[in-house]
Order: sequence, then structure tokens, then C-alpha cells
Amino acid sequence: MAEDKNQKINFPSSVPRPSSSVFRHLLFWPIFGAGLILDLWSKYAVFEWLKKRGQDGFAIIDGFLRLQLAENPGAAFGMAAGHRWQLVTVSVIAIVVVLAVFIFGGTERKIVLVALAFFAAGVCGNLYDRLFNGGFVRDFIDVVYWPGCHWPAFNVADSMLCMAVGLLLLSSFCFPRRSSCSRVTR
Repeated sequence: MAEDKNQKINFPSSVPRPSSSVFRHLLFWPIFGAGLILDLWSKYAVFEWLKKRGQDGFAIIDGFLRLQLAENPGAAFGMAAGHRWQLVTVSVIAIVVVLAVFIFGGTERKIVLVALAFFAAGVCGNLYDRLFNGGFVRDFIDVVYWPGCHWPAFNVADSMLCMAVGLLLLSSFCFPRRSSCSRVTR
């Protein structure tokens, strides 16, 4: 007897099936929470540790990677410095959009859900600083990419934002959506 490979398996009604909505929430919220906690804890820990040492910086890999106290009054690369409330407004809008895409978008693609969680955690981490650190975002990771040339200091939230963008690009180029149009058969 030949098996039909397209045949669906019918589970008895007594076997519980995981809801896709539950799966989405079980993936998104723990990543979001862990990312936000890691960002806020790392900022606190590094700033306190360096202040107790009486230093503004500490070499991790001499000539390449340092922990460096830096407070950014703007967004990426210091853009929009001094425009605290505009940056707060943009951050709140970004969080609302990300949560709306997560809740109403219905995507089940793991890579997109992880990207949304990273994005939300990164935005919330930097928003927290803008609201409760006098409008400044605490940055502490300093990378020297060429002798004497430093990449602007950044933090865990910034890293999560970059990972989110990278995952979304990877998702769109490497895992294209299936067309919702059905093929016309003759």
C-alpha cells in the first residue's frame, strides 16, 4: 500500500495542540524581558564599577575594546542631541508600532518575532535612560576599529536594535514570504 505524502495527520481531539498565539507570546515576551533587564543591569553595573574605581574607562582588549563611561544626549551617533522630548516621542511611537505589529501582524516566523522582541527591548532600554537619566543615554562599549579611530560608544540596547535590523533583513532576503495568491491550474 503506497502512502500519500500529502496526507495530513489527524490528532484525536483529546491531544492538546499548542496555540500559535501562545507560542508567539512565549517567544516574544521572555526575549523582550531578558533583553531589557540585561541592558539596564549592564548600564548600572558598568557605570557603578567604573565610578567606584575612579576611572572613566577600562581596557578589556588593549587597543581594541574598552568599557568607557559615555552619556549620549541624542540618538545614534549623537544625532538630534538636545531634542530629548522629540526622541522620547519617537521612541514611544516606535514601541507602539512594534507591539502593534507583534499583536496584530500575526507573523509566526520565529526570526521576525525575535527581531521584534530585540527591537522593543532596545527601544525601551534607551527610552528608560532618556526619561530617568536626565535625557542622556548611558553608553559604555568602546570599540577601536583602527588605531586611534573609535566607533561611537554604544550599549546593549543599541546592539539589540542592530541585531533586530539584521534579523529583519535576513528574514526578508533569505526567507521570502510565500505568496498568498493561489496558482491558477488549467
